[in-house]
Amino acid sequence: MTDGPRVLRDLVFAENVGFRPLSLDLHLPAVPGAALVVFLHGGGWRAGSRRVLCPAIEAGQAFPRIVAAGLAVASLDYRLSGEARFPAQIDDVAAALAWLRAHADGYGVDASRMVLWGESAGATLAALAGLEDPGVRGVVDWYGPADLPAMAEALGQADDPTTREAGWLGHPLSADPARARAASPVSHVRAGAPPFLICHGLADEAVPPAQSQALAAALRAVGAPVELTLVPGAGHMWHGADVDRLSLVDAAAAFCTRVCR
Repeated sequence: MTDGPRVLRDLVFAENVGFRPLSLDLHLPAVPGAALVVFLHGGGWRAGSRRVLCPAIEAGQAFPRIVAAGLAVASLDYRLSGEARFPAQIDDVAAALAWLRAHADGYGVDASRMVLWGESAGATLAALAGLEDPGVRGVVDWYGPADLPAMAEALGQADDPTTREAGWLGHPLSADPARARAASPVSHVRAGAPPFLICHGLADEAVPPAQSQALAAALRAVGAPVELTLVPGAGHMWHGADVDRLSLVDAAAAFCTRVCR
């Protein structure tokens, strides 16, 4: 047993030739053997920080709250769209999961009980990785784009080269619909998918809540366990005067604990 919770920062998990090293921060509870939450930050694939759970939640409240629930958290870097295009970010997540599985015992973490949790663009990565990796126990998806072509059409952005999604793919979505579908979690839903907790604000104008509803429907159609929470009055990144953000953190931590039993 350790003296208390601790944070190990700047642990390098990948060194791709020609790119900056990628690091993670490991937030550890006092008791060893904790299940592991792997967190992927948002920022439209072009910005963001592994030090932030959600811009509307104070950094000092977020990760410590998850650790207090008895979970370890590994918050990851991944290459941004100005550095590399899709699917480089999925490769980065896979590299991090492999590194964590190889080194978890040394940090007193149980990597056999792993949940992916992502916010916005990071939620898309978490969903894609969770649907690919059979060792993932669950996915927490906070308002992530799930069907890129459908979202681009709904927002009138299919031909726009300046959107976040176009920056990630390297072209407007209409230029290569098949590639846009490949970057969309709804295209990868499968029987036997891990449980999902999907949460979305009904006042989200950046990523329409229909994105999360479509992903939930696709998961249900193949019999995968899914919980969909739609939050009235909540905008993107849980903005909104009456949004109880910490209760959303607690609900997600409870889901992680439950699927890792």
